[in-house]
Parts: sequence; C-alpha cells; structure tokens
Amino acid sequence: MDSVTVCNLTVRFGKYEALKDVSFSLKKGDFLNVIGPNGSGKTTLIEVLTNLTTPSSGSITINEKKVGYLPQKLQTKKNFPITVKEVIYGGLDKIEKESTDNEIKKWLEIMNISHLINENMSILSGGQQQRVYIIRALISNPDLLILDEPTSALDPEFREGFYLFLNSLQKERNMTIINVTHDLSDTLKDNSLILYIDQEVKFFGESKEFKEFEHRGHKHVWVFTI
Repeated sequence: MDSVTVCNLTVRFGKYEALKDVSFSLKKGDFLNVIGPNGSGKTTLIEVLTNLTTPSSGSITINEKKVGYLPQKLQTKKNFPITVKEVIYGGLDKIEKESTDNEIKKWLEIMNISHLINENMSILSGGQQQRVYIIRALISNPDLLILDEPTSALDPEFREGFYLFLNSLQKERNMTIINVTHDLSDTLKDNSLILYIDQEVKFFGESKEFKEFEHRGHKHVWVFTI
C-alpha cells in the first residue's frame, strides 16, 4: 500500500488553473522534494494534501495515521502572549503531553534553543521561531511529514545540519517526507525523489534521473541552487 497517492489532481481558482492533472505516488519512507518556479502550484499542492484547499477534480489518498505539517513562513505576531513551550505543546494531544517532556528537551537541544523554552515567541528572531515550529511539526513523531520551505529563515550552516538530521530521521523511523524547496543543494540525495511542477508535472522520479533530465537540455527549467 502506498503512503500517498495523488491522481489527476486539478485545482482552479476562478478561471486560473493552479494545478492541472497532477499525479504521483509515494511509498512508505520516501523522501520527496517538490520544486518549481514561483507561482507553479507547489504551495497549492501542499494545501490540498493538508486539507486547507479543496481540489476541483482528482483525488488524494493518504494512508498514514499521523501527519506533521510546517507551513511556509509561519511567524508569531508581535506581542502575542504565547511561549515557546506552549507552541510546542500545542502540537500534541493530551496523552502525548503526559509523556513527552524528555522528548521536548531532546528536540530543544538539537535545535539549539533550550535556553528559550519559557520565552515569549514574539521576542525570538525569525530563525529561532522557525526552529520552534519545526519541533512542533516533529514532536508527535508523525508517519508523514509535510514541509513547505522549512529552512527559508535558517542560516546556511544550520540548514545543512537540519537536512542531514532529517535524512537520518527518515531512515530511523521510516518516515515519509514531502519537502517543498527552492534549493536542492542541501537536500539532493541519491535515494530522494524529485517532483518538478509548473501547474503540470514536468518531472517525477529519482534524483539521479533528474540530473540526466537536466543534462538532456532542460537546464532552463530549474537550477540546483538559487
């Protein structure tokens, strides 16, 4: 049984077609990088996968119990009274809250923000807030993790370490990961998959096949770094 199946997915907003007949499937434990130019429908795809947008036609099947999701550019409003700890605990159900204190401490150490646990979110930098929301998405140990440009606010050194950690997490827990990115340099692994979309699917396959796809004269559609 596939982890995720998308079949002939089309999304229209009025006369504008954000996605057209998009189809792909993922097996349990796959790591998918979703790429494409601005306005190509990447975020729309993620919003449909997370039930934030209703498709015009087609279907999506997710055969996973727990889904973790990190939206694009999620940021706490200035002076909003919520602490780092409260944001993280907000990603857990009642039973999980009773058994994850040590897990939270571990994640805070990994993200190098242990000293901020009781701080108000609004005083944190954009990068620090992003790390908190990454923990929130991961803390419940999801079967499927959906990330929409998770490292956009992170410095290059931490970004590289984050993807190394994410790849190890995928292997250890056999987690299926869907990652929207503008930069493949940190994420492109031999065992990863690439979905290149520009309203329609331009390429879907293994990363090594994508390199060959570019070498056959398609370099104008994508670059590995921005």
